[in-house]
Amino acid sequence: MEEAGQKLKRVRERLNLRYRDVEEASQRIAERQKSDEFVIALSRLADIENKGTVPSVFRLYSLCTIYRLDVTEVLGWYGVPLHQMAADSMAALDVPATHPLRLRLDANVEVPVPLSLDPSVDFRRTTYLTRMIQRWGRLPLMLLGGDYKTQRYAMLGTEDWSMYPILPPGAILLIDESKRKIMGDGWRDENERPIYFVEHRQGHLCGWCSMVEGRLMMQFAPGAKTPPRWFAENEADIVGQVVGVATRLDAWRRRPNNA
Repeated sequence: MEEAGQKLKRVRERLNLRYRDVEEASQRIAERQKSDEFVIALSRLADIENKGTVPSVFRLYSLCTIYRLDVTEVLGWYGVPLHQMAADSMAALDVPATHPLRLRLDANVEVPVPLSLDPSVDFRRTTYLTRMIQRWGRLPLMLLGGDYKTQRYAMLGTEDWSMYPILPPGAILLIDESKRKIMGDGWRDENERPIYFVEHRQGHLCGWCSMVEGRLMMQFAPGAKTPPRWFAENEADIVGQVVGVATRLDAWRRRPNNA
């Protein structure tokens, strides 16, 4: 298998760039970024190409910039599997608390579509999934519709029964960050009432929202027997409205008797 350094060498030669050209280009990048960390000296470039020396993140940035390479692809050459980051993150540490997870989405990329849950994953509480979706399947982002720039992902905890049966535990949620204003009316029943994803000081919640005398009140599905939560104005923020959901249909099998 061809070494990463040799691949970089082939790219440089294909572009007809000499070592000196690369060094001078990296110096210009360092000047723009105001940091000598981006400079690639002649000897260092030779070591990267011929001795298997791994470039620093700054030099890797310079190389990808000069060679017009996708940094994600080059990291893969060095054995860094960015496409497995979400899976590794969930396998390495079980985080019981609800927390935000960010995933940068661009128009031309494909996004993971959850086809099945990894049996080793145990999300006990509602989780903001923006950066944590496993590579269960791939779907071009544009096929999902909507404004991808305002959409984020979340996961309802596998022990969060607060919105059951409308939103079963373990459901993958699509959050629209552009819809943060609470709708006070316009729905016919609880199935049509907007559901919001809320960040507070202790974590995240998913439920119906109302403003009552300057305070945010969150309500949950009647059958869940979860009491309303109240927050002062500066104690909670609405991340966005739940506009999509993907879920299993057998969540009721895992429901404890007291939930």
